[in-house]
Amino acid sequence: MSAEAVIERLMTLHPKGYDLSLTRISGLLERLGNPQDKLPPVIHIAGTNGKGSASAFCRALIEASGLTCHSHTSPHLVRWHERFRIGAAGGSRFVEDKLLEKALLRVEAANSGAAITVFEILTAAMFLLFAEHPADAAIIEVGLGGRFDATNVIGKPAVSLVMPIAFDHVAFLGDTIEKIAFEKAGIFKRGAPAVIGQQGFELGRETLVDRALRVGARPIAVYGQDYLAFEEHGRMVYQDEDGLFDLPLPALAGRHQLANAAAAIATVKAAGFAVSQETAEAAMRDVYWPARMQPLKTGKLIGLAPKGTELFVDGGHNPHAGTAIAEALVALEEQNPRPLFLICGMLTTKEPRGYFEAFEGIVRHVFTVPINGSDAGYDPEVLADLAKDAGLSAEAAVSPEAVLTLLHDSWNGLEKAPRILIGGSLYLAGEVLDANGTPPV
Repeated sequence: MSAEAVIERLMTLHPKGYDLSLTRISGLLERLGNPQDKLPPVIHIAGTNGKGSASAFCRALIEASGLTCHSHTSPHLVRWHERFRIGAAGGSRFVEDKLLEKALLRVEAANSGAAITVFEILTAAMFLLFAEHPADAAIIEVGLGGRFDATNVIGKPAVSLVMPIAFDHVAFLGDTIEKIAFEKAGIFKRGAPAVIGQQGFELGRETLVDRALRVGARPIAVYGQDYLAFEEHGRMVYQDEDGLFDLPLPALAGRHQLANAAAAIATVKAAGFAVSQETAEAAMRDVYWPARMQPLKTGKLIGLAPKGTELFVDGGHNPHAGTAIAEALVALEEQNPRPLFLICGMLTTKEPRGYFEAFEGIVRHVFTVPINGSDAGYDPEVLADLAKDAGLSAEAAVSPEAVLTLLHDSWNGLEKAPRILIGGSLYLAGEVLDANGTPPV
């Protein structure tokens, strides 16, 4: 039996969704010998947007120093194994199938058929894997929220980082920025450093700082106050109380990635790891995180598009992410003008109109497509109407492949080849990377 088969079987036995409490996961971990208390120094990361990018930057920084690092992220794009990277000399690797299968079966046996979510099972398996394989650090990304997320059983992390707060999962986390920030700030712990990333909402920043102070997190580093980053002469300048780093622009596209990279540098330093000019340079060059303004230069899908097309895939799925993506596309347009098209699929739990509004005036046309990997995707016709409500030209299509073929067959050879973004959902991004033959590595 493969690990994926075990997970699929567990999904038929246990409820989908979230259980926002720590009672079940704590009891399960106790029966497993409390592996969460036997981890290497933990970098714990929460936030609405940028968690994955921050995780990738932290991992790149630690590994550039010659150290080993485990990493837990969610969701995955193509395979469940992507959620678990096991630290190793020369760079971490996705967990081997047999290793993950054994961990899952141990967790299932310890759970003894009790009610539990699959995310809790996966989280317990992660703690087992990270506790039983030596590494110099473990980066653990929150699944949902923070305060009652299943990962928040870590007694004292080396550092807690909260990335930008925005409106998402309001049914679980609350309908105001203050409520959402309060939940995310639940990962701050007494006596452990707290790092706060760039915030788009002042009330969110204030709430995070207030919660960090109230729980006794020490020290506290806030973007724009204690550290920051900016672009100058085609380079990234990072600054904190220790001085400046003059660095290459991050390999991850988009100006928003400068703030993400800065948060990671501040976080790794707060966790007690040395960051030199040389390691920071290497990390900015080598950082890798799929489906974040990821260019597809080879593969099946680029072969379907008009010759010379620039094709990108991005999993951002809320208004804040839409704004960041749109700004990245505007920067590309300034450097190299091309007609821009958006191929979009979204889940019904998201806010399409706010996402689409970010692209008003810069996208020529939107094609909406179904999400085959989820039963909660918008009908493409409905999603197209929502795009039109946001002021965009839009129509429904059956698949990204069909859209690319349509553009190829109808493209006017006298016009510059288009720039195409496939986005709106991590589920759609995973489908696209799989179909293109370029899954995460």
